[in-house]
Amino acid sequence: MDDQRLAYLALVQLAGMGPARLQALLAACHTPLGAHSAPFALLCTVPGVSRALATEIKRTPLAAGRRLAELAENMGARVLLPDDAEFPGTLRLIPDPPPVLFAQGDLGLLQRPAVAIVGSRDHSAYGHAVARGIAGLAARAGIVVVSGMARGLDAVAHAAALEAGGTTLGVLGNGLGVIYPAANRALYERVAARGLLLSEFPPGERPHAGSFPRRNRLISGLARVTVVVEAAVGSGALITAGTALEQGREVVAVPGPITSPVSAGCNRLIRDGATPYLEPEDLLQHYPEAAPGSGEPPTLEPGLRALPGTLTAGERDVAERLSTDALHLDALIERCARPAGELLALLCGLELSGVAEQLPGRRFRRI
Repeated sequence: MDDQRLAYLALVQLAGMGPARLQALLAACHTPLGAHSAPFALLCTVPGVSRALATEIKRTPLAAGRRLAELAENMGARVLLPDDAEFPGTLRLIPDPPPVLFAQGDLGLLQRPAVAIVGSRDHSAYGHAVARGIAGLAARAGIVVVSGMARGLDAVAHAAALEAGGTTLGVLGNGLGVIYPAANRALYERVAARGLLLSEFPPGERPHAGSFPRRNRLISGLARVTVVVEAAVGSGALITAGTALEQGREVVAVPGPITSPVSAGCNRLIRDGATPYLEPEDLLQHYPEAAPGSGEPPTLEPGLRALPGTLTAGERDVAERLSTDALHLDALIERCARPAGELLALLCGLELSGVAEQLPGRRFRRI
């Protein structure tokens, strides 16, 4: 990494050095190295640069940038600056563009058409089913599913895209290497291996109150369309919808019962002009390059027997998410969005009914 890049990374890390101040600084000093070597008096004339920040610029060596670059390299991540070819062009054009990105996984996903799917952490069964369906639809169409790696419908969308044979991009509200929430560890590892994790925060940085709203503008900025599945009034999903509208992106909302608090935000979006999601074409019309036939639902796995009518609603729900390919309990917890104890009880019932079997290593499959 050359000295200009190292100087840039050293500047990005400084407390109080937001994107606007960084742009003003580079406009005044022409290059990152120029900013480091500029006289203190000149730095103080740059809009937004206080004497305290100017002092920090003069005190900060290029070694600070080198340490950050090495930290990312050691965890197998790439550092993307706005002038890099791999840097997503859609994010260069949004208000408040990220000054740097840290990426782990398949960088090619940044150049493919994408849809953002966001929703409530405390979702309903209806929201779970719809998020799975839309993410699977997009994945089969060759569209990258983007979401925020949060608990709830974010996790559902990421997992469903992978299960459908597609891919997904997780935008983090913290640095790479920090798994938040901890329950998403298995999902984090799957997305890193088969998709892409992206963050504008330095590797290892913990989440804080302001980091998630900042993340949300990247989720919508990466996507051609933002789909809101369920969202209570004032929720983070509605913040993402708002940033999508500010960025000139399409917003599609899933209608829900007027009595449901988690559908209130979506219903208001529709009232205010968002496209309601009623059928696959409501999404696919925005992706003319989508794979032919991608709107068709997946066929039932060959060889599966019909489920007996004696199953409870919970057992039927879990059975429909099982495959003839064995899945580990952790993957099933993620797929079914149920606590481990409850899921094990339902799996036990399915075993007694002859619908599922347990294999060594806490793996289960449908029979």
